Amino acid sequence: MSDTYENERTFEPLPPAHGRGFATSWWGLAWLKALEDTALDGQQLKQGRRLAREGAVGAVTVRPGRITAVVRDRDGSHHRGDVLLQELDEDDWDRFLTMAAERAGHIAALLDREMPPHLVEDATSAGVELLPAIGDLEPRCTCEAWDHCPHTAALCYQVARLLDQDPFVLLLMRGRAERPLLDALQERSAAPVADGPAIPQGVPAEEAFAARDIVPPLPDLPRLPPEPGEPPHLDTETAPEAGVDPAALEFLAADAAARAHRMLAEALANGHELQAPEVELTEDQDTVRLAAGCHESRISARLATASGRRPADLATAVRAWRLGGTASLQALEEEWTPDAEALARAVAGLDRAWPEGERPTLRTAGGNRWTVTGQDAQLRLGRDGRWWPYRKERGRWTPAGPADRDPAAALETMPAEGGTGG
Repeated sequence: MSDTYENERTFEPLPPAHGRGFATSWWGLAWLKALEDTALDGQQLKQGRRLAREGAVGAVTVRPGRITAVVRDRDGSHHRGDVLLQELDEDDWDRFLTMAAERAGHIAALLDREMPPHLVEDATSAGVELLPAIGDLEPRCTCEAWDHCPHTAALCYQVARLLDQDPFVLLLMRGRAERPLLDALQERSAAPVADGPAIPQGVPAEEAFAARDIVPPLPDLPRLPPEPGEPPHLDTETAPEAGVDPAALEFLAADAAARAHRMLAEALANGHELQAPEVELTEDQDTVRLAAGCHESRISARLATASGRRPADLATAVRAWRLGGTASLQALEEEWTPDAEALARAVAGLDRAWPEGERPTLRTAGGNRWTVTGQDAQLRLGRDGRWWPYRKERGRWTPAGPADRDPAAALETMPAEGGTGG
């Protein structure tokens, strides 16, 4: 089973694979060949196969361009392994969808969780490489190996089993989730085929001629400056009015210029109309955002006063903001109680995040928080289903890393420091 989000799927740990191959489908075997052709040390692959067979690979998260899992080593240590695969760009997907929509058999095969050789061959002829080749599987691991290590190899062998069951796992790695991909294929398949070039619809000539002096031509799009403009310098010989801080005004002007530059870059980017609108920040959230970009202690102190926080509390809020913006700040400051369904989903996610017998002992700390017994570590569940790692420092819980759908992976990102306790 798997948890599915918009562009991400998390598969619960698979049972040990004693006495069986990792792949039987031709595309699963092609995946393993890419791994075995890429890795330079066959001994590392052998150890990875052993770990995968023993069920040492935790929940596997698949997202565009990356697969992730926490792997238990034979010495009892845990390492987070990631394997990166190049995503297809928009032109590649356009060619793939056009090719697949032209043959009903391709769509039927995908719906049957099959990837026939002729589908891959046709895609290759269209300039789209679906299956990875030598060098395409790029490893990253917390053991800091520079090549495929036993942990990333074990992850790849486990993913071969997932690919056997569902080739959409590979397509998700390449950048498209199942539902949007099938919707796009259905839309192209249903489009009528014209006998000749489509004739654009227009307006009557008389109406267009009458409006010639009413509708001006559209201006050219503005060019994006290479960087935000410099704010004015307000440190002059004239003393400022009482209560006016020139340095603070310069800081706000620089922030406004940087935000305007970013907004213009987004507006000029392809696909801007498809992007979700930016959520408006509260005054408190915007204060923390400003503090995250401030490097002057005097202005930071003013922001702390304005937010009603002590400087140390503002520093903690800034740390949260830098890890994940508003969602991370909410995890720091808001304790909420999941409803019965969300709570059951969260507990099930905790149960399957670690291989059998390896889950740390967790005790509820109220609402959406679980503390690791015997460690200064805590997991906090965000409203979007992601887990945030926290560490107790000087008696207070502090953000310790970015969020992850997999609670085991979230804990794995925490730096190895701090003692035991509450």
